[in-house]
Amino acid sequence: MESIRMIMWVLGCLIFFDAAAQDALPLSQFQHSLIQYGGLVRADTSAPAIYLIFTGGDYNDGGKRIKRYLKKKKVKANFFFTGDFYRAKANKKLIKGLKKHCHYLGPHSDRHLLYATWEDRNRLLVSKEEFTVDLLNNYKAMEAFGISRLSAPFFMPPYEWYNRKISEWTTELGLYLVNFSPGTRSNADYTTPDMGEKYIDSARIYESILKYEATSSSGLNGFLLLVHIGTHPDRTDKFYNKLPELIDELGKRGYRFGLLSELL
Repeated sequence: MESIRMIMWVLGCLIFFDAAAQDALPLSQFQHSLIQYGGLVRADTSAPAIYLIFTGGDYNDGGKRIKRYLKKKKVKANFFFTGDFYRAKANKKLIKGLKKHCHYLGPHSDRHLLYATWEDRNRLLVSKEEFTVDLLNNYKAMEAFGISRLSAPFFMPPYEWYNRKISEWTTELGLYLVNFSPGTRSNADYTTPDMGEKYIDSARIYESILKYEATSSSGLNGFLLLVHIGTHPDRTDKFYNKLPELIDELGKRGYRFGLLSELL
């Protein structure tokens, strides 16, 4: 009986998403942007706007500090959480606070699934049904905070790993798949010392951002800069503690910080 109810719920959601998809505009609407494997990885490269991206799944040690830093600097950011993150009682106060301060809150998959093998991104590990049910469950968890699909159409895939098929399935649901912009090491802020050469400390991450800004022909225009809201306890050098310094420095260089929802 429970399985029948689940099937009926999924079918109902698919009908809703299919109707909503008719109003979704193609990624080509984003002028001067970069598309990779069907996902938006950089917005307008001609405008000095940076989109701070925070993802959350298992850890949330930086949540309070990040919220406080952003409030103090009067900066808006974009947060993508898993369904498990939204459901965790320990995160409810944070999520309500982020919503109150008008930050973007979106989905990051319900159970943080790995969609494709690391060796071959075209080799899928999930079916369309598995992908759909998981993502819809993520939105269901968001509904508890008054966040709807219409107000949160941007979706960041788990592990920031996807392929064209995942992008196609996302588009069919009337959503936009986004990923971090390549070029800096900000996405390595999750690494821990035991990883050896793969470990990147916060000073090197910070330097990579400023170096890219100074050497890239378009600087950090339209950049989707990814930072994790929390990391493994073994990483005591938390990059999010450098946010105030980074925000100030990039502000001096003429950048503003925007919400992805502004792109629509």
